[in-house]
Amino acid sequence: MSEEPIRVLLVDDHPMFRDGLKVALGAMDGVEVIAEAASGIDAVALATEHQPDVVLMDVNMPGLNGIDATRRIVAESPHIGVLVLTMFDEDESVFQAMRAGARGYLLKGSDQEDIARAVHAVARGDAIFGPALAQRLIGYFAAERGAVVPFSGLTDREREVLELIARGRNNSEIARELFISAKTVRNHVSNVFAKLQVTDRAQAIVRAREAGLGE
Repeated sequence: MSEEPIRVLLVDDHPMFRDGLKVALGAMDGVEVIAEAASGIDAVALATEHQPDVVLMDVNMPGLNGIDATRRIVAESPHIGVLVLTMFDEDESVFQAMRAGARGYLLKGSDQEDIARAVHAVARGDAIFGPALAQRLIGYFAAERGAVVPFSGLTDREREVLELIARGRNNSEIARELFISAKTVRNHVSNVFAKLQVTDRAQAIVRAREAGLGE
């Protein structure tokens, strides 16, 4: 007997994007789009009615936004996994969605393999974050608690680059993970070295790991 498919509620107020994502999800084994919503209000109603395994939730929508819709869905049905759809430059909104009970994020424009991995992970009850956003979350919640954030002189992006340097990533790998050009990575690396007052990658890695990055 085959396993039941992962039942997905798709929420986005842009019909073209929603249609494209529906096609991508429909092509995946073990995934079924059971309903679509164009607003937070409809998302809450449809989640209550259909009890999906996963909700793909846009953040910015008119009326009830994705954050408040996530909060209502999780409060009523904690077993439903909400996966936030983001353009990645909406840090504050994404953090608020995590606090509302979302289990992770999916970058708009992700390829089919990344979408499948994210949907399956959230359906299993896992949290899914890319390394860049995970580091931002750590910094965000540490700052909320009044904790000292390492290398406060770095921008968020520079801290992301340093985190990946500490993990042993080269510039090409950093560019792929952060969806930026190799030239932009080189600029960030130069700024990081200058602010940390180090002369090479090895010294930067030592400084970063002493501060708890790269673990």
